[in-house]
Amino acid sequence: MRYRTLGGLKVSAVGLGAMPLSIEGRPDEKRALATVHAALDAGVTLLDTADSYHLPGAEPGHNERLLARALATYGGDTSGVLVATKGGRGRPAGGDWTVNGSPRHLKAAAEASRERLGVEAIGLYQLHKPDPEVPFEESVGALRELLDAGTIRLAGVSNADAGRIRRAREILGEKLVSVQNRYSPAVRDSEPELRLCAELGLAFLPWSPLGGLARSSLDGPSRTEGRERLAAFHEVAEARGVSPQQVGLAWLLARSPAVVPIPGASRPETARDSAAAADLLLTKEEQARLDEAAEPVRV
Repeated sequence: MRYRTLGGLKVSAVGLGAMPLSIEGRPDEKRALATVHAALDAGVTLLDTADSYHLPGAEPGHNERLLARALATYGGDTSGVLVATKGGRGRPAGGDWTVNGSPRHLKAAAEASRERLGVEAIGLYQLHKPDPEVPFEESVGALRELLDAGTIRLAGVSNADAGRIRRAREILGEKLVSVQNRYSPAVRDSEPELRLCAELGLAFLPWSPLGGLARSSLDGPSRTEGRERLAAFHEVAEARGVSPQQVGLAWLLARSPAVVPIPGASRPETARDSAAAADLLLTKEEQARLDEAAEPVRV
């Protein structure tokens, strides 16, 4: 496993997005715990969750409690594991995602997350999404209060544009350590935010980093899901004897030293496969070929 820096901490170059372990189609708890343990065995030290990762209208915080159990039952050392959670979204009955960025809600949500995770302070707490009904500065101000109170140690923002990232930096200073936006071979709208993160020394955590590639090559023959231009990822994978997902994650890592992808997994095999991407180094020729194949950046 190779490592990268997040807020002065050393974290695995590839993290684990735990969302699939708690939403629709989730595995049973035995397999879910085995998936987290497999990631830890592979050297993963960044686990990403949120209080809203649960079935619609049921069991708020399910994913956070699951990660707490996974860490408690793991047989190895977990002292270097960073759990990153998020607040500001909800999943009421019906399945729609809601947004609530009010300071009162965020402070209560962070305290509830802290209790579910069973920690004295949350390692990394992120505003899940800007609330159009609440001034962004007020939401980020709540993170500042949580930092000052010792409820959280580090802060991040998610689904934020460059302007909001700069405003968050003004409010949080060096305690703002990460930005979690959607970014993948198929979706590159956050290219300006990635560049800004590299400029400011922030970690950029792409969510849904395998967009456009097959869900898992372990499920059968690889496919491009209607995006023939991404066939190069599958061709490089075949030549290397690895999965297209590994190639996609290796491509993301080569984009910038700020990138720490957090691919989801719901099986131990998938978690191990994604973690192995940290050690897959692309040649310059492969990187150029994949850059050309990826979705063009639209400014």
